[in-house]
Amino acid sequence: MFPLTSPIPGLVWAYRIIPGLRSERLPADCSALDVQPGDDFIWLHLNLADTRLPAFLEQFPGLTQPVLSALTTHDTHAALAIDEGLLFGTLIDFQREFDATTRDIGWLHFALTDRFIITTRLQPIRSVDKVRAAVEKNAARYATPLQLFEVLVAEFQRGLIAVVLELTDELNQIEDLVYGSELRDERRRLTPVRRLIVRLHRHLRTMLLIMRRASATDDDEIPDGVEDSLIRLSGRLEAVDQDVQALADRARLLHEELDSKQSAETNRHLYILSLMTALLLPPSLVTGFFGMNTTNLPLADGMHGTGYAFAFIVISVMLSWWVLRRTGIL
Repeated sequence: MFPLTSPIPGLVWAYRIIPGLRSERLPADCSALDVQPGDDFIWLHLNLADTRLPAFLEQFPGLTQPVLSALTTHDTHAALAIDEGLLFGTLIDFQREFDATTRDIGWLHFALTDRFIITTRLQPIRSVDKVRAAVEKNAARYATPLQLFEVLVAEFQRGLIAVVLELTDELNQIEDLVYGSELRDERRRLTPVRRLIVRLHRHLRTMLLIMRRASATDDDEIPDGVEDSLIRLSGRLEAVDQDVQALADRARLLHEELDSKQSAETNRHLYILSLMTALLLPPSLVTGFFGMNTTNLPLADGMHGTGYAFAFIVISVMLSWWVLRRTGIL
């Protein structure tokens, strides 16, 4: 990563890519003149945390006001638009820590023409690092910035497939416990999984919608190759979205099964408590009757009053049990 003292504000890296031949990573002290495209094209990756970035982008040739707003926004929703031959917007992706990829949603802002592609972000993004490594390894495969954009979305799809596989394994483990012989409350594990699945599905549907809308733009406005590219990417994301939707259905069914088991267990406990109440209510009446401090109580003066009272309690319990059996409650 370039130091903060780079003449280009927020510069993370810059590549000059000669189509079909090679790529050149520009030095840390490159200036704005060094990133002007010639017969090749430029890939600029910038950090939005640098407050000087908007002023630099305003001086970059070829960027319209809508594009500048898209590159410097902190909005957290997907977007895609075409303006004066520029394709720009915001893509969803996963954030990356120093040593691992996370499941936290990140946002990659981009703008491209046939001469350059500019990407900006606030947090490190997984797909961008993957594409940078691919560019350094084999730059000859990238003939246009549009191809680079396609690879960015394809890398997001691959990362999403990996997350889907991880979520599938987690749901499998939860499912084995939910449908096992022992009752275990797995809602603490299931809830964050279900929340992530719902978020992914929502953002994927939004990306599919905006890609289809952009591909349906007037033919006079859409750059060459963009329509076919968006159709291909929509097909890739649609396939993953179906897998995410299947996970959402599984998670919902598991949650319903957990609720059903918890309800059944609660009802069983209430049933036991009701039986205990029904069996102990008559003895309570007997003890309450003989516990009154009034005159002329039966058996108060005899030698075996306590024994008789105990016998009444046993008889009342047996009578309650017989009534419950006769009515089919037991």
